Amino acid sequence: MQRKSIKSRPQAAKPHAAPRMAQHQVRIIGGAWKRTLLPVVDALGLRPTPDRVRETVFNWINHQLGGDWDQASVLDLYAGSGVLGFEAASRGAAKVTMVDNHSPAVRQLEANRDKLKADNVTILRADALSLARDLATRGQRYDVIFLDPPYQQELLATTLPLCAALLLEGGMVYAEAEAPLPTEGDDVPDWLDGWEVVRADKAGMVYYHLLKLQEKAA
Repeated sequence: MQRKSIKSRPQAAKPHAAPRMAQHQVRIIGGAWKRTLLPVVDALGLRPTPDRVRETVFNWINHQLGGDWDQASVLDLYAGSGVLGFEAASRGAAKVTMVDNHSPAVRQLEANRDKLKADNVTILRADALSLARDLATRGQRYDVIFLDPPYQQELLATTLPLCAALLLEGGMVYAEAEAPLPTEGDDVPDWLDGWEVVRADKAGMVYYHLLKLQEKAA
Protein backbone atom coordinates (compact mmCIF):
# COMPACT_ATOMS: atom_id res chain seq x y z
CA MET A 1 0.00 0.00 0.00
CA GLN A 2 1.33 3.37 -0.97
CA ARG A 3 1.85 5.77 1.91
CA LYS A 4 0.53 9.27 1.69
CA SER A 5 3.11 11.96 2.14
CA ILE A 6 2.65 14.00 5.27
CA LYS A 7 3.21 17.70 4.84
CA SER A 8 5.29 19.24 7.58
CA ARG A 9 3.48 21.83 9.61
CA PRO A 10 5.14 25.17 10.25
CA GLN A 11 6.55 25.31 13.75
CA ALA A 12 5.43 28.02 16.07
CA ALA A 13 8.06 30.61 16.86
CA LYS A 14 9.75 30.00 20.18
CA PRO A 15 9.29 32.79 22.69
CA HIS A 16 12.39 34.67 23.78
CA ALA A 17 12.98 36.24 27.15
CA ALA A 18 14.28 39.39 25.44
CA PRO A 19 14.69 40.51 21.81
CA ARG A 20 18.09 39.79 20.34
CA MET A 21 20.09 42.61 18.84
CA ALA A 22 20.95 42.29 15.18
CA GLN A 23 24.62 42.17 14.33
CA HIS A 24 26.27 45.59 14.10
CA GLN A 25 23.88 47.39 16.41
CA VAL A 26 24.35 49.05 19.77
CA ARG A 27 21.77 49.83 22.42
CA ILE A 28 21.65 53.07 24.40
CA ILE A 29 21.31 52.06 28.05
CA GLY A 30 20.27 55.27 29.80
CA GLY A 31 18.59 58.63 29.50
CA ALA A 32 15.93 59.89 27.10
CA TRP A 33 16.78 57.32 24.38
CA LYS A 34 17.17 54.33 26.69
CA ARG A 35 16.83 50.97 24.87
CA THR A 36 17.06 52.62 21.43
CA LEU A 37 19.00 50.50 18.93
CA LEU A 38 21.45 52.22 16.60
CA PRO A 39 23.10 50.68 13.51
CA VAL A 40 26.90 50.48 13.43
CA VAL A 41 29.12 50.19 10.36
CA ASP A 42 31.23 47.06 10.00
CA ALA A 43 34.73 48.54 10.08
CA LEU A 44 38.10 47.10 10.99
CA GLY A 45 39.08 47.95 14.57
CA LEU A 46 35.68 49.38 15.51
CA ARG A 47 34.70 48.00 18.93
CA PRO A 48 31.62 49.56 20.53
CA THR A 49 32.00 49.83 24.30
CA PRO A 50 29.97 46.98 25.87
CA ASP A 51 26.76 47.75 27.78
CA ARG A 52 28.17 46.63 31.13
CA VAL A 53 31.25 48.81 30.76
CA ARG A 54 29.17 51.82 29.74
CA GLU A 55 26.89 51.40 32.73
CA THR A 56 29.89 51.47 35.06
CA VAL A 57 31.62 54.34 33.29
CA PHE A 58 28.56 56.57 33.19
CA ASN A 59 27.99 55.92 36.88
CA TRP A 60 31.55 57.14 37.48
CA ILE A 61 31.08 60.23 35.34
CA ASN A 62 27.66 60.99 36.79
CA HIS A 63 29.19 60.95 40.28
CA GLN A 64 31.96 63.32 39.20
CA LEU A 65 29.44 65.68 37.55
CA GLY A 66 27.05 65.53 40.47
CA GLY A 67 24.36 64.48 37.98
CA ASP A 68 24.56 67.89 36.32
CA TRP A 69 24.59 66.71 32.70
CA ASP A 70 22.68 69.68 31.32
CA GLN A 71 25.78 71.86 31.74
CA ALA A 72 28.25 69.28 30.42
CA SER A 73 30.29 69.72 27.25
CA VAL A 74 31.55 66.41 25.81
CA LEU A 75 34.17 65.52 23.17
CA ASP A 76 34.36 62.03 21.65
CA LEU A 77 37.61 62.06 19.70
CA TYR A 78 37.49 58.53 18.23
CA ALA A 79 33.73 58.22 17.95
CA GLY A 80 33.48 55.04 15.85
CA SER A 81 30.01 53.68 16.65
CA GLY A 82 29.21 56.89 18.52
CA VAL A 83 27.73 54.95 21.41
CA LEU A 84 29.67 56.88 24.07
CA GLY A 85 28.72 60.25 22.64
CA PHE A 86 25.09 59.31 22.07
CA GLU A 87 24.94 57.89 25.59
CA ALA A 88 26.08 61.26 26.96
CA ALA A 89 23.61 63.12 24.73
CA SER A 90 20.82 60.81 25.87
CA ARG A 91 21.54 61.84 29.45
CA GLY A 92 21.09 65.49 28.51
CA ALA A 93 24.64 66.72 27.89
CA ALA A 94 24.50 70.33 26.70
CA LYS A 95 26.89 69.73 23.81
CA VAL A 96 28.44 66.57 22.36
CA THR A 97 31.06 66.74 19.59
CA MET A 98 31.91 63.45 17.85
CA VAL A 99 34.99 63.07 15.68
CA ASP A 100 35.95 60.31 13.24
CA ASN A 101 37.98 60.19 10.05
CA HIS A 102 36.29 57.12 8.49
CA SER A 103 33.70 58.33 5.97
CA PRO A 104 31.23 55.39 6.30
CA ALA A 105 31.32 55.72 10.08
CA VAL A 106 30.69 59.46 9.86
CA ARG A 107 27.72 58.93 7.54
CA GLN A 108 26.25 56.40 9.97
CA LEU A 109 26.79 58.77 12.89
CA GLU A 110 24.95 61.49 10.99
CA ALA A 111 22.08 59.11 10.18
CA ASN A 112 21.82 58.07 13.84
CA ARG A 113 21.87 61.69 14.97
CA ASP A 114 19.02 62.47 12.56
CA LYS A 115 17.08 59.41 13.75
CA LEU A 116 17.34 60.59 17.35
CA LYS A 117 16.77 64.25 16.44
CA ALA A 118 19.82 64.93 18.60
CA ASP A 119 20.22 68.69 18.32
CA ASN A 120 22.94 68.64 20.99
CA VAL A 121 25.25 66.49 18.81
CA THR A 122 27.83 67.82 16.32
CA ILE A 123 29.68 65.36 14.06
CA LEU A 124 33.01 66.18 12.43
CA ARG A 125 35.00 64.19 9.88
CA ALA A 126 38.60 64.90 10.88
CA ASP A 127 41.86 63.45 12.13
CA ALA A 128 41.57 63.30 15.91
CA LEU A 129 45.10 64.49 16.65
CA SER A 130 44.98 67.44 14.26
CA LEU A 131 41.55 68.47 15.46
CA ALA A 132 42.54 68.24 19.13
CA ARG A 133 45.39 70.67 18.52
CA ASP A 134 43.09 72.99 16.56
CA LEU A 135 40.37 72.94 19.22
CA ALA A 136 42.91 73.77 21.93
CA THR A 137 44.25 76.68 19.88
CA ARG A 138 40.70 78.00 19.45
CA GLY A 139 40.09 77.82 23.19
CA GLN A 140 37.52 75.01 23.17
CA ARG A 141 37.19 73.28 26.53
CA TYR A 142 35.23 70.24 27.70
CA ASP A 143 33.99 68.62 30.89
CA VAL A 144 34.34 65.08 29.53
CA ILE A 145 36.57 63.67 26.79
CA PHE A 146 36.14 60.10 25.52
CA LEU A 147 39.25 58.35 24.17
CA ASP A 148 38.61 54.91 22.67
CA PRO A 149 41.14 54.79 19.82
CA PRO A 150 42.08 51.74 17.73
CA TYR A 151 44.46 49.45 19.60
CA GLN A 152 48.12 48.75 18.79
CA GLN A 153 48.74 52.19 17.26
CA GLU A 154 49.99 54.14 20.31
CA LEU A 155 47.16 56.61 19.77
CA LEU A 156 46.30 56.89 23.44
CA ALA A 157 49.89 57.87 24.21
CA THR A 158 49.82 60.64 21.60
CA THR A 159 46.29 61.89 22.27
CA LEU A 160 46.09 62.02 26.07
CA PRO A 161 48.75 64.74 26.46
CA LEU A 162 46.75 66.95 24.06
CA CYS A 163 43.68 66.60 26.28
CA ALA A 164 45.29 68.58 29.10
CA ALA A 165 44.71 71.78 27.10
CA LEU A 166 41.12 70.79 26.27
CA LEU A 167 39.69 70.20 29.74
CA LEU A 168 37.71 72.61 31.83
CA GLU A 169 38.66 72.80 35.51
CA GLY A 170 37.63 69.54 37.13
CA GLY A 171 37.17 67.89 33.73
CA MET A 172 37.89 64.23 33.08
CA VAL A 173 39.04 61.81 30.38
CA TYR A 174 37.62 58.34 29.86
CA ALA A 175 40.18 56.06 28.21
CA GLU A 176 39.93 52.49 26.93
CA ALA A 177 43.03 50.42 26.25
CA GLU A 178 44.23 46.90 25.58
CA ALA A 179 46.28 46.97 28.80
CA PRO A 180 46.03 48.70 32.18
CA LEU A 181 47.63 52.12 32.38
CA PRO A 182 50.77 52.02 34.52
CA THR A 183 50.34 54.60 37.26
CA GLU A 184 52.92 53.71 39.89
CA GLY A 185 56.63 52.97 40.13
CA ASP A 186 59.29 53.38 37.49
CA ASP A 187 57.10 52.11 34.64
CA VAL A 188 54.94 55.24 34.37
CA PRO A 189 55.51 56.66 30.85
CA ASP A 190 56.07 60.35 30.18
CA TRP A 191 52.69 60.70 28.45
CA LEU A 192 50.94 59.94 31.74
CA ASP A 193 52.77 62.72 33.59
CA GLY A 194 50.33 64.98 35.36
CA TRP A 195 47.41 62.54 35.18
CA GLU A 196 45.69 60.71 38.01
CA VAL A 197 43.64 57.55 37.42
CA VAL A 198 40.65 58.09 39.69
CA ARG A 199 38.80 54.91 38.69
CA ALA A 200 39.77 51.85 36.67
CA ASP A 201 38.36 48.43 35.91
CA LYS A 202 38.55 45.53 33.44
CA ALA A 203 35.92 43.63 31.47
CA GLY A 204 37.21 40.75 29.38
CA MET A 205 40.10 42.16 27.36
CA VAL A 206 38.99 45.78 27.81
CA TYR A 207 40.75 47.97 30.37
CA TYR A 208 38.95 51.21 31.07
CA HIS A 209 39.96 54.22 33.11
CA LEU A 210 38.71 57.59 34.30
CA LEU A 211 41.49 60.17 34.53
CA LYS A 212 41.79 63.70 35.85
CA LEU A 213 44.64 66.14 35.86
CA GLN A 214 46.55 66.21 39.12
CA GLU A 215 46.08 69.36 41.15
CA LYS A 216 49.12 71.58 41.03
CA ALA A 217 50.76 72.41 44.30
CA ALA A 218 50.17 76.00 45.42
